[in-house]
Amino acid sequence: MDLRPADVGAPAARRRPRPGGGLPEPESPARRRVLHVLGVAAVLSTAVYLLWRVGWTMPEGRALWIGVPFLLLELHGFVALVLFVVTTWDVSPARTRPGRAEDPDPTVTVLVATYNEPLEVLLPTVAAVLAMDGPHETWVLDDSDRPEVADMCLALGARYVTRPVHDHAKAGNLNAALAHVTTDLVAVFDADHVPEPDFLTRTKPYFTDPRLALVQTPQDFYNVESFEHFRHGTALHEESLFYRVIQAGKHNAGAAFWCGTNALLRVEALRSVGGVATETLTEDFHTTVRLHRAGWRTAYHNEVLASGLAAGTPDAFYAQRRRWGRGAMQVVRLRADNPVLGRGLTLAQRLSYLYSLSAWFDSWRTLGLAVLPVAVVVTGLFPVDAPPWLFLGLAGSSFLLQQVATTLLGRGFARLHWSLLFDVVRLPSNLAATLSLVRRGTGTFAVTAKGRTGDARARARVPAVLVVLLAVLVGGMVYAGLSLAGLTPTRYVLTGTAVVPVLWLGVTAGLVAAAVVRIRDDSYGTERREGHRFDVAVLALLDGLPGTVVDVSLGGARARLPEGSAVLPVGTETWLAMWVPDRRRPVITPVVVRSRQGTHHRLEFVGRDWPALAAIATTAMGVGALRWGTAREEQQWAPSTLAPA
Repeated sequence: MDLRPADVGAPAARRRPRPGGGLPEPESPARRRVLHVLGVAAVLSTAVYLLWRVGWTMPEGRALWIGVPFLLLELHGFVALVLFVVTTWDVSPARTRPGRAEDPDPTVTVLVATYNEPLEVLLPTVAAVLAMDGPHETWVLDDSDRPEVADMCLALGARYVTRPVHDHAKAGNLNAALAHVTTDLVAVFDADHVPEPDFLTRTKPYFTDPRLALVQTPQDFYNVESFEHFRHGTALHEESLFYRVIQAGKHNAGAAFWCGTNALLRVEALRSVGGVATETLTEDFHTTVRLHRAGWRTAYHNEVLASGLAAGTPDAFYAQRRRWGRGAMQVVRLRADNPVLGRGLTLAQRLSYLYSLSAWFDSWRTLGLAVLPVAVVVTGLFPVDAPPWLFLGLAGSSFLLQQVATTLLGRGFARLHWSLLFDVVRLPSNLAATLSLVRRGTGTFAVTAKGRTGDARARARVPAVLVVLLAVLVGGMVYAGLSLAGLTPTRYVLTGTAVVPVLWLGVTAGLVAAAVVRIRDDSYGTERREGHRFDVAVLALLDGLPGTVVDVSLGGARARLPEGSAVLPVGTETWLAMWVPDRRRPVITPVVVRSRQGTHHRLEFVGRDWPALAAIATTAMGVGALRWGTAREEQQWAPSTLAPA
C-alpha cells in the first residue's frame, strides 16, 4: 500500500514556533550510511578491544578480584552500546496510511487526568484542550473531588468527572472514565501538558490503520529553566534524546510505547486488553506491552504537539525517576507481560524493550567505574595486565569512537558533557529504583510535584550517595598522592601505573562535584510560584492607563506603563484590560498592585473569572500569536470604551 509522510494538519499559522520541535526531515541516504558505518565501527572496535582484554590482559593472583569486575563493567557497556546502535539505526519519521473518502472520521474524547495539581497548572491544559481543532469532547478526570475544579469545568464547558473509589491512581482514574466513553478514540493528557490546536488533526490520520492502537507524541516542556534543561532558556533537556531519537527508533522496530500523556488511543484496543494496566507504577509502558502482545500496532509521531512542566527541582526529578524505575522493575518481574520473555512479540520488539529496561541498570556501571580506581590506588593492584600506555591508548581510542558514534547517532540530542553529567545526577534515583527488583513491596504512585513546592527559598539537599561518592573519590586521590610520596603501606610496581587511575579519579570527581553544584544551585531550589510566568507583549489598560503587559501567569501579571505616566500605589485595587489574540473584546479582570518598580507594576489577579483566565492562559502558552498585528499596534485606545460595564 502507498504511504505518505504524516505531515497533514492545521495551518502553520496557528502553530507556535518551537526550535527543534517540528517533524524532522528525513535523513539523506548518504548521511544514513555514514551513521551506520560509524555505529558498526564503534561496535567492532569495542569487540576487538574486549577480545584483547579477555585473551591477553587478565591479571593473575590477587589482582583477579579487581580485574574480573572491571571486565564485567566493560562487557555491560558493550551490550548497552550495541542496543543503542540497534535502537537508533533507523529514526525515519512515521508515515500514515492514505484514507478513503468513505472512511468515517473517528470521534474523540479528550481525557485530562488530574489529582492535586494547582489550578494555575491545570487551567492552561483544559483551556487548550477545549480550543483544539476538530470536534471532540473534553473530560476532566478529577481524582481529588475539588469543587473549584468542578466550577472551572462548568464555566469553560468541559465535563467534570469523578469516581466513587479512588484506587489504582492514574490508571484507575482512566479506567473509570473508559467505562463511560462512547467515542472511537481517547486523547490522554496529564494536567500540566498543554496541547497545540492541531494535535488531533496531526494524529488522527494514523488511525486509518484498523490495527493501530496508539499514537504517541514527544513530551516537551515550557519551563525551560527547569532542573532537567541543560541550560536555562534552551530547548534541550534530559529527555530530549529519548523523545526525539530513541522513541523514533522504537517506532521503526514496532515498539513505540505510550508515555502517559500527549497520546491518542483506540478505545477498542484498550478494552481488548482489559483497559489500562493497574499492576505496575508504569501503567503506560505495561499497557503498551499488552497491546503489542495482543497484536495491536503503535506509532510515534515525532513532532512536538504539546508541552508541559518538566521537573523543576532535584526533589521532583528524583521522585519522578524513582517511580518510573520502580515501575520498570515491576514489569521485569511479570510473567506473561514480560516484554523480553513473554509471548507474542517480535525479535525487534523484544530488543527494543530490552534496551528500555536494561538502561535503568546503567547507573550501576557508572558507580562501579567511579569506585574501581579507588580500589586500584588503595591496593596497588591493576585490573589490566598490560603496560599503562598501551591500555590507555587502546581503551581511549575505543572510548573516543564510541562517543563519536553515539553523539552522531543521537542526531544532535546526545551531548557528551551533559550525558556524562546526568549519568551522575541520575545515580541516586536509578540505584534506588533497581534495588526494588529484589526488595519486597512495590512502592506507591507518587505524583510529580508541579507548581509551588514551598513558601521559603531553600536549596535542594544533595543525595547521600553523591556526598559519600565524592568523599571517597577525593580520599582516593589524596591516598594516591601519599602513596607516591611513600607515606602509606601501598606501593605501585611502576610509578606510571598510578597515572591512569588518578586521572580517572580526577575526571570522575569533577563530574560528581558538578552534579552536586547543580543540585545545590539556587535556581533549582524551592518553587514558590503556583504557575509558570511567560514573557508576552500585549497591549493593555491598567486603571484606564494605556500600557503593556510584559509577562503573565495565571496568578498575575506585570504591566509596564509609559515613562512619565502616572503610577499606582502598592495595594491599589483596580482592573486590567488586555487584548489577547482571536478575541474581539478585551479580557478584563480585577487586580491588586502587589509591588512596583518604576513604571513596572506587579499585579495579582483577584477572584476566579474562569473565561478570562482561560483566555489569558491561551495567550501565555502561545496557542495564538503572542504579538499584535500592525493595525492593532497603531490603534488609538479610548479608555471609556474598554472600562468594565
